[in-house]
Amino acid sequence: MTRNRDIAGRTAAVLCAAVALTGLTSAPPAPSGPPGRFVYVANLHSDTVSVVDPRSGTVVDSVPVGDGPDSAALGPDGSRLYVTNSAADTVSVVDTRTRTVVETVGVGHEPSRVTVSPDNRNVYVANVAAGTVSVISTRTLAVTDTIAVGDAPLGLALTSDGRTLYVATAGADSVSVIDTDSGTVTGAVPVGGGPTALALTPDGCHLYVSNLTSDDVSVVDTRARKETDRIPVGDQPTGIGVLPDGSRVYVADLGSDDVSVISTRSRTVTDTVAVGDGPNGLAVAPDGRTVHVSNFDSDTLSVIDTRTSRTTATVPVGDGPTGVAVQTAPR
Repeated sequence: MTRNRDIAGRTAAVLCAAVALTGLTSAPPAPSGPPGRFVYVANLHSDTVSVVDPRSGTVVDSVPVGDGPDSAALGPDGSRLYVTNSAADTVSVVDTRTRTVVETVGVGHEPSRVTVSPDNRNVYVANVAAGTVSVISTRTLAVTDTIAVGDAPLGLALTSDGRTLYVATAGADSVSVIDTDSGTVTGAVPVGGGPTALALTPDGCHLYVSNLTSDDVSVVDTRARKETDRIPVGDQPTGIGVLPDGSRVYVADLGSDDVSVISTRSRTVTDTVAVGDGPNGLAVAPDGRTVHVSNFDSDTLSVIDTRTSRTTATVPVGDGPTGVAVQTAPR
């Protein structure tokens, strides 16, 4: 089963991920020393992760992972990449220095989204078919807790202190709120139809939610735990991300092949950027200069310049790309 299968039509294949490289005859030697800045793309249909060098705009490696890789998330120091394998009910742990899988962790049924705590102690995995969130210790690489959250959990977002986890429960049209210290659900916020992905503003005061089936973005006041606005965007919004300065939100519109740009000040769409076919995953670079969008139907990665709101590069990746993670440049 894929990420979007239980939400809407062709979205079925879009909420999971896998990665394989087209046109690569041989992989370059594994890098030595600290990792540089790379973009990682999980390709659902090729069971690999493409490693993209944003400087050259090319795929430099392909990492085999499990069956049906969906989303990808980097630890805070960039040394490990966690990839959900939706068809294998596992998470692959990738060493980004050697670009190899160093561990495979069993989780719940059909793991979808993944995120890592700011203190690098825990990995959280949304299991869409099980209605749970698995908690993995980064030290032992074992599941330490399983939290029941509701129907079809997808997008995840953690507060900067790591104490609150927000979970988009697509089947319930709500966002569940988890206290990570106790591992319990402390509330739920009703939002639009089929909430799919989440993005917190840097100050943690507002949560932006892409609603796949109602074609809009909910704005949630995290203190009041209440939806305060609903912003119409393109057709079937999926991936979402906010700039580090909190000024804009970018939304991948799967059904309209574009990215909506939302001003957080006016809470309106101020620009629309054409990308590839079936844009799905989206990640903002840590420096805020670029946004990276996986195009599920055209097997490419689009790079958007946030200063001009225009696509500046299109990189061929694996088959059915979905999840995207961007590494911080080394200091």
